Amino acid sequence: MLGDYRIQGRRATEIAADVERAVAAGELRPGQALPPLRDLAGELGVNPNTVAAAYRQLRDRGVIETAGRKGSRVRSRPSSAPRDEQRVPIPPNARNLSTGNPDPALLPPLAPAVALAAAALDQAPVLYGHAAAEPDLLALAAASFRADAVPDGPLAVTAGALDAIDRILAVQLRPGDAVAVEDPGWGSLLDLLPAHGLRIIPVALDDQGPLPASVAAALAAGARALFVTSRAQNPTGAALTGERASELRAVLSQHPGTLLIEDDHGHGIVDLPFHALSCGPDRRPVTTHWAVLRSMAKAFGPDLRLGVLTGDRDTVVRVLGRQRLDTGWVSHLLQRTAAELWRADAAPVARVAGTYRQRRDALLTALAGHGIRAHGASGLNVWVPVPDETGTVLAMAQCGWAVAPGIRFRLQSPPAIRITVAELDTAEAPRLAADLAAVLGASGGASRLV
Repeated sequence: MLGDYRIQGRRATEIAADVERAVAAGELRPGQALPPLRDLAGELGVNPNTVAAAYRQLRDRGVIETAGRKGSRVRSRPSSAPRDEQRVPIPPNARNLSTGNPDPALLPPLAPAVALAAAALDQAPVLYGHAAAEPDLLALAAASFRADAVPDGPLAVTAGALDAIDRILAVQLRPGDAVAVEDPGWGSLLDLLPAHGLRIIPVALDDQGPLPASVAAALAAGARALFVTSRAQNPTGAALTGERASELRAVLSQHPGTLLIEDDHGHGIVDLPFHALSCGPDRRPVTTHWAVLRSMAKAFGPDLRLGVLTGDRDTVVRVLGRQRLDTGWVSHLLQRTAAELWRADAAPVARVAGTYRQRRDALLTALAGHGIRAHGASGLNVWVPVPDETGTVLAMAQCGWAVAPGIRFRLQSPPAIRITVAELDTAEAPRLAADLAAVLGASGGASRLV
């Protein structure tokens, strides 16, 4: 089972530390099964409860995963090796279309907003005991959510979308719980969930969002939470339509205890309408626990680590309580800067979203001209299914194009590559498509849909 390696230790912490060290050193490989509790306890001469406690520690740290009677095994991708570290060398002068970053030219100038925010704080510095959130930012967020028919709920300001998700998972779920997640999906989320000791149930999707039958199957299989990206889904660009949202709400109504997390990170860069899953036309929540997140990263820049969150009272109050115990609050300088940018419409949605749409459409059209089917209904990326992911990425690099391997985003879905079109000039699209067509033709493979 473990080959020549023998786990050592007498206490739970010692056993857990030994396994974690062996995983880090490569002595225990991803996917390798660990001994049953009683077998290892007998070998070490300890109580089975001691081994059980060690395995719980390892699971909570994202080192191993457990599957009931199937036992425990080393995670296929330990949380100490993030998915975004899976990169290929980028040749000199190659166009880097692998980052997922917005176009810097479409980001608003920060200096005026920062100066206004700093001047206000000079007059009235924020000290301990100050309210955690800026009233102006909360008012803008509340109006934004209300305009999109999101149910009324308390608000919180977090250090971006992932920070909000991290806190929600910590306060509403426990190790061993299952979470239904889009596949392909956001790599950072796919790393974060196992780090919380949570099990992932993949959910298939198309250009309109998660497939209702796949969501229903995941919830029936015991998923306690469902994560959905509303628009600009990373990596496929999927965006919920009104019809699909209605179908998913019908599924959720059969599982009202589900924790629903809606990530609308595309807010500010997408001109498609937002369709809330958390409530129907009457604005009454369909689940007991729900949250809707909006991040400033894509519209105002990734370094503006800021997001706004609303949800049911229990969830948001718990998130705020957790926040008070660690960081306390998000910098008011950042909050006031974001409020100034938002109020001034410093990054007009029509212009930003229109530019990204033109760039996506140019590439999708050029690819279609070569018979290559791809996905990119919204956002910054185009997702292209390919038969040989690694070979395609390496060959494209030799052609002068750096693209992201799909393995960063996949669980069970077919191989693909992600192309970030944020800075792709429309005039470049035909050459990029022709190079990809040549690469796929040389590999003898045909493209296919997700």
